[in-house]
Amino acid sequence: MCLSKGYLSGRGEQEPLMEEITSVSIDGENLLFESLFGEKKRVQANIREIDFMTHKIILENLQEAH
Repeated sequence: MCLSKGYLSGRGEQEPLMEEITSVSIDGENLLFESLFGEKKRVQANIREIDFMTHKIILENLQEAH
């Protein structure tokens, strides 16, 4: 099974945001991440990069979702 990890890119570093991501969907102006274990995280951010080989989703410009 190929699950992804979400990272926030900033100041030349990548900070972990969420692991075991099974899906990403768009919910209005937000991205909704769901994990294998049912955890959900809603954020306002831009997807900078998705690397399928390393299973990474890189986000930038993160804001708290309402």
